Amino acid sequence: MQWVQSEDGSYTAFSAEYNEHYHSTKDGALNESLKKHIEPAFLCHKGKTDLKIIDICFGLGWNTLATLYYRDTYFPTTTLEIYSPELDGALVASLIDFPYPEWFAPYKDIIKSLSKKGEYNDDRTSILVDITDARMAMQTLRGAWDVCYQDAFSPASNPLLWTREYFADITRLMGEVGIVTTYSTALATRLALYENGFTLYLNEGQGYRSATVASHRELEGFKRVDMEHKIRCNPNAVSLRDS
Repeated sequence: MQWVQSEDGSYTAFSAEYNEHYHSTKDGALNESLKKHIEPAFLCHKGKTDLKIIDICFGLGWNTLATLYYRDTYFPTTTLEIYSPELDGALVASLIDFPYPEWFAPYKDIIKSLSKKGEYNDDRTSILVDITDARMAMQTLRGAWDVCYQDAFSPASNPLLWTREYFADITRLMGEVGIVTTYSTALATRLALYENGFTLYLNEGQGYRSATVASHRELEGFKRVDMEHKIRCNPNAVSLRDS
């Protein structure tokens, strides 16, 4: 594993197996986590004092740790339950030495616990890093969840975590009020979400490339994506399928 500094100064890594960086080196690892996942999650669930989050996949831990930072900074009374599948247990064990920013200094004990035991619990926080296949995990996971950080390697590299059938499992877990956040704006991704009843929204702003937010409910603060228009303009486009 090779650590790589991204443009916001934070570090990501390059995966030789998937031939991709874990984060956009242009947007920056920390900036991407905050802008494409954490901030939309809290905006869409403002006023909620307990959040249940699925983090697909744990990877370098940026989304989970940035969620803790954002909660402690702006919503200190909110409780968090985070479930994160991750296939690479050796990677998680190595994160005790990862060059995280000073923002994450208060979470050294949490990082240590996750790297050694795969879990952490206190009176405000419950985190489980499950060393397992994420696709199988979503098929067996139960309960109602508020957020899914859809942050797997790209559809080109890891297509099984972007299919219409995969998002059917996410649909079940998100229910009527949950949201899905993802960096992907690919039409195939959006079609797979749309075909599962999600309404698609554009997540855009200064300092990062556009992303997607999806939910079965109407969301404020985002521009709705006109999927019917996109389908008319791209009649041959199809979602990824398991087959």
